[in-house]
Parts: sequence; C-alpha cells; structure tokens
Amino acid sequence: QVQVVESGGGLVQAGGSLRLSCAASGRTFSIYKMAWFRQAAGKEREFVAAISWSGDYTYYAGSMKGRFTISRDNAKTTVYLQMNSLKPEDTAVYYCAADIDGVQGWRRVHDYGYWGQGTQVTVSS
Repeated sequence: QVQVVESGGGLVQAGGSLRLSCAASGRTFSIYKMAWFRQAAGKEREFVAAISWSGDYTYYAGSMKGRFTISRDNAKTTVYLQMNSLKPEDTAVYYCAADIDGVQGWRRVHDYGYWGQGTQVTVSS
C-alpha cells in the first residue's frame, strides 16, 4: 500500500551535516504521519522525529531536538531529516516509517506499519 525508501546516508565527520531523504510511493494519500527512527548496532530502534501529514506537526526526541529537523516537500511525497552538528553517537541505521492507520502514538515502533530498508549514517570523530 505504501512504500518508503531512504537515501542520503553516508560517512560524515563529527560536527558536520547530512540530509536524509525518504521517498514515499503508493497510497501516499493515506499517510497520517511519517517518522524517522534509528538503530545503532546492538541497540533497540529509537525514535528520532515525526511529522504529521495533516497538520504539519512535528515531534522530536529530546536528544535530537535542536540539531535535527524533519520536514516534507510540498507534494508530500518526500520527507527529509536534516541533521546538523552530528556526533559519533548519532551513528546508526536510520529508518523511515509511515503510518496509514491513524495510530495515535508518535514515538513507538508499533505506531508505524510501513518501514524502509534503512540508510547507514556513520559519524567519524
């Protein structure tokens, strides 16, 4: 029903910036919200940021707020994650997720039903 594909990951030096993209396709009109999660090696997948399709609400994990910005394009087909002041601890696989069911939560993995394959972000010290 909905497909999401991440891109833009790579290797960046600490303090640098990177912008990730998540291209949505399929029944994008059904999307209620989209989010970015990340998962470092050996750790649980954690919430990064979310954006509401209907109201342009944005939500951030406390550790990311101020450094990361989630946004979408005007056509509502692509969601971005602008990452600034990157730190080595930001190293992780970053996943894009979409919710088409109107789940009321924002910050949990189970709040989203569709996931991309992930894109690796590595921040060197």
